[in-house]
Amino acid sequence: MVNHSSRHRLFLPVVLTVQFLVALDMSVVNIALPDVRDDLGFAPEDLTWVVNAYALAFGGLLMLGGRLADLVGRRAVLIGGFAVFGLASLAAGLADTPGLLIAARAVQGVGAAALAPVALALVAVGYPEGPERSRALALWGASGALGGAAGVLLGGVLTDWTGWRATMLVNVPVVLAAVLAARVAVPAEPRAGARPRLDVAGAVLVTAGTTALVLGLVRAEERGWGTGATLGVLGAALVLLGVFAAVEARQPQPLLRLGLLAQRPVLSANVFVLLLSAGQFGAFYFVSLYLQQVLGYGATATGLAFLPFCMGLIVGSVVAAKGVARYGVRPFLVTGGLLGAAGLFWWAWVIGPDSTYWGAVLPPSLVSSLGIGMCFVPLGTAATTGVVAHEAGMASGLLSTSRQIGGSVGLAVLVAVATSAGAGAVGGTLLDGFPAAFFTAAGMLAAGALLAGAVYRAPGGPAAEPVESAASAGRAVKG
Repeated sequence: MVNHSSRHRLFLPVVLTVQFLVALDMSVVNIALPDVRDDLGFAPEDLTWVVNAYALAFGGLLMLGGRLADLVGRRAVLIGGFAVFGLASLAAGLADTPGLLIAARAVQGVGAAALAPVALALVAVGYPEGPERSRALALWGASGALGGAAGVLLGGVLTDWTGWRATMLVNVPVVLAAVLAARVAVPAEPRAGARPRLDVAGAVLVTAGTTALVLGLVRAEERGWGTGATLGVLGAALVLLGVFAAVEARQPQPLLRLGLLAQRPVLSANVFVLLLSAGQFGAFYFVSLYLQQVLGYGATATGLAFLPFCMGLIVGSVVAAKGVARYGVRPFLVTGGLLGAAGLFWWAWVIGPDSTYWGAVLPPSLVSSLGIGMCFVPLGTAATTGVVAHEAGMASGLLSTSRQIGGSVGLAVLVAVATSAGAGAVGGTLLDGFPAAFFTAAGMLAAGALLAGAVYRAPGGPAAEPVESAASAGRAVKG
């Protein structure tokens, strides 16, 4: 029988592994795409589906994954998500046709959609509000950022040294170790009374709606924003999500209780993460392009170039972890967001065809990463403040969905801005549109910080059965 102290030591590493793996797998394959194309004979127009299949399944199922954690149990969904993710990674690494690889990537997205909301929910129920949860949230945010950067670096190293299949197969031993640790570290939640029923109608509507939204956004650049195909898919997404909201308002046991968004901390976190992701994801897409297409960096060098950004995220997270308990959530949401926006503005001013890494990439990277890192702890705190324990997965799934949709919206919008600005310049190229894209990204992040600061209100008193009934889960973890 495993004692409580060893359970406590393993609990947070399991949570951090979830965040790291999900972020890693969203970026690790990008560098390997040329090798994938040559090896499996992908048509050029189909290659993006290696990325999009994962993004669509992931974005479309996050709400369902979070709610299943509440209904079935966080431990069960965590282990099941790991199993699906690991088996799909093995299938992707062994795929010998384009169709099999795309299908395996979609199943990977399904597993990731179960894992991502559980990570934040476990932090929320595993640690009481205060310094201990702040430290866990700092590591939670930093591990996701490290996973994204490690994906770029690892994708380059593995592809260069062993081939693209290793970028998929590397997940398998990590998942096996994580499943064994999760069985020990994460306590099963005791169930009393009748088990709540899954809102099937809500699950179908929100999955279809968010999938259509992400699909419309990722294909808008290729097909054009004004085409019937793009407008039709985006219109269908809005209709489906509108019907979802109407259904949820009448459901006794909804997938998303709309009253959750009436809680100002939760609303502020979701508004902010939507705009933060919109600005951040798109901006760093352009930084990656700049490093490879302008500065001529290879895959491994590009990954190494992002490491200072990761260090800035960690420093920002540490600062926030120590300060949120003393000064509150709002100062760090606003200050961190505005500092991150300042770094993006700096990029807009200095980036150009004759710039260097040391002058135009590194300094703005350090400023923006410090600011963005300061946002992780207050975001996680606000997203779970006043949330009852049996809705922790719901709140986590909502935040993860907002983040994913924000990233998809931001990338699509910023690519359109850069393309338009570049075309408007004399003899212009996409590079000529980079400053406009960075200015837009900075504006998104600054708007998110100011809106979150205006919306956020610290709760006046304890909520009924708050996530602090982490007490139960927290004590089970700590012993």
